[in-house]
Formats: sequence, structure tokens, C-alpha cells
Amino acid sequence: MDYKDEKVKKAMEVLQSFWAINKTTTKLTQQNAESLGITLQQLSIINTLYSSPGLTLKSITERLLSSKSTVSVSVDGLVNLGLVERTMAQEDRREINLKLTPQGEEVSRTSMENAYSYRAMVSALGKMGEADVETLLGLHKELLSYLEEAQY
Repeated sequence: MDYKDEKVKKAMEVLQSFWAINKTTTKLTQQNAESLGITLQQLSIINTLYSSPGLTLKSITERLLSSKSTVSVSVDGLVNLGLVERTMAQEDRREINLKLTPQGEEVSRTSMENAYSYRAMVSALGKMGEADVETLLGLHKELLSYLEEAQY
């Protein structure tokens, strides 16, 4: 790859733009998690369980695209904090379902009320015209489809 080629430079600029946005929104979400006394991974688990109670560890791992060991350690921490409880699955006693405790539900609701990254995005998009936001979304979808088509 020739990093002096103008097309490659433009591709790098686009990637760096996405990374910068991702870094900023992740930082805001991390601040939300820290304000609740949990990690970003734990916040993701809590909010996943809030919207889909009774998931298995495997299901959460698949939804969050994380390793089983990472999710397992985070769930252990949430259980120890009294935010999540494990229950034996009715249909398969070898599987463990996870659900939020009332305290875990409250943490999830508070995180949604705080939602720093969403508030920041709403504010930023509010400074753009509606047509520009729709164009941005359309371009993102189009770019994503081209990236998914690429076979490298």
C-alpha cells in the first residue's frame, strides 16, 4: 500500500475521523459508567440485561462481541456488587440465566438518564441541518455496505 497515494491518504483521514468519534463517545460512556461505580463492560452488560432479561452468559458474549472470559469476569463483579443474579435455566439445568436485581435495574435506569454520549450526540446533531444528518446517515449506511462487500 502506497501511503503517499491520495486515495490512501483520504481513506486514512476517513478512518481517523471514525476513530476520533468512537474515542470521544466511548470516553463519554465510560464517564457514565464510572459515575455509577462500574466499568464500561459492566455497563454494557447491565443495559443489555435491562432490555433482555434472562440472557445466558453465551448470549451476552455474542451480543457484545466480547470474549467469554471477559464477560464472565465482569458478570462476577456485577454479582458481587449485588446488581446481577444468576438463576438456573428451566429448560436446561446446565445453563445459567442472568437477570438484574432491583438495584441493577436502578443502575441501568440511571445510566440511561445520564447517557452522556447520547446527550452529546443529540447536541452535536442539533447544530447540523436535518438534511445534513440524513445525508450523514445515508453515507454511513452506504459505506458500511461497501465495506461488508469487500473481500480481503
